[in-house]
Amino acid sequence: MAGVAIDEGIGAASGQMSLESRLKALIRETGPIPVSTWMTLCLHDPHEGYYATDPGLGRDFITAPETSQAFGELIGLWCVEEWRAMGTPDPFILCELGPGRGTLMADALRAASVVPDFLKAMQLVLIEASPALQSKQADALAPYRPSFVESLEDVPAGAALILGNEFLDCLPARQFVQTETGWQERVIGLNEKDDFVFGLAAADIPAEAHVAPGHEVDLQPGLDTLVAALAGRSAPLRALLIDYGETDAAPGDTVRAYRDNAQVDPLSRPGWCDITVDVDFGRLARLARAAGLDIAGPVMQGPFLGALGIEARMHQLIQTNRDQASAIHRAIAQLVEPDKMGARFKVIGLSSTGLPLMTGMG
Repeated sequence: MAGVAIDEGIGAASGQMSLESRLKALIRETGPIPVSTWMTLCLHDPHEGYYATDPGLGRDFITAPETSQAFGELIGLWCVEEWRAMGTPDPFILCELGPGRGTLMADALRAASVVPDFLKAMQLVLIEASPALQSKQADALAPYRPSFVESLEDVPAGAALILGNEFLDCLPARQFVQTETGWQERVIGLNEKDDFVFGLAAADIPAEAHVAPGHEVDLQPGLDTLVAALAGRSAPLRALLIDYGETDAAPGDTVRAYRDNAQVDPLSRPGWCDITVDVDFGRLARLARAAGLDIAGPVMQGPFLGALGIEARMHQLIQTNRDQASAIHRAIAQLVEPDKMGARFKVIGLSSTGLPLMTGMG
């Protein structure tokens, strides 16, 4: 069950038909489609896809950089330390995957400006699929003259620091379910009322599904693509990836959708809601190790930020903004407390071989 290319098939249709109508036409023509194809088209269809037209950052979900400036500032100082660990290459690429509104990078580079040589050597490259968000990023980061590319394969050669915060969870997932007759793939079709419904279908099942510990498993093919692109770079490389998911257990059925900060039916209205999935950090680590990359972590976000000095930064912010002390404290707690983002979010580092231990991951 091959996916549908965004720029071809239903993605090439004019705006005369809605995304819902085009998806139904696709299903009638080819049969039920995999969950991964549904996610790809609902998120990235050029005419009505969620990220292409109406990304709801701040409305449907709030990321760590939007929660507190301290998050991005600490990541910026982390970048400086890793640049030094790489031998202060000049020039080097600083690349962010899915930069949102540019908040993380703006905060990071403001903090990194304490080391002027870092900024002088840096070439800022952003990978963003959403034209709407690209515009916001270009405005927020204009002083740093960012360039935009479509994929990691398009990032210029050279030493690179690569950041990705809440990028992996948007990579489409195939879902597999173990039934009495064996493993099958979850697909999306139409019922007698012409409504979208989930179903199961025979498919080529990856070997990884057969050894999954549970009866359902989500597999993100995009993790393989990401690791291959990182491993294919010849120059010194550090990649820091932060997202939610399990450290070593394959996720079960974790595909879910959000609108207005509430969970909604992912089939209710194509292109209207964010669709996300838990990240399998254990699988990511195995793929990276097999590709010859060094691995640091995964570790929980709370201890990672603690190792970078988030408590000291919180006190500095409070000292200069006493009237906002409670709000600053609540925001930091949201990032680090185990019952909030501190344990749910994980941090993993991927590096070319031969570099020192990654900062904050000891």
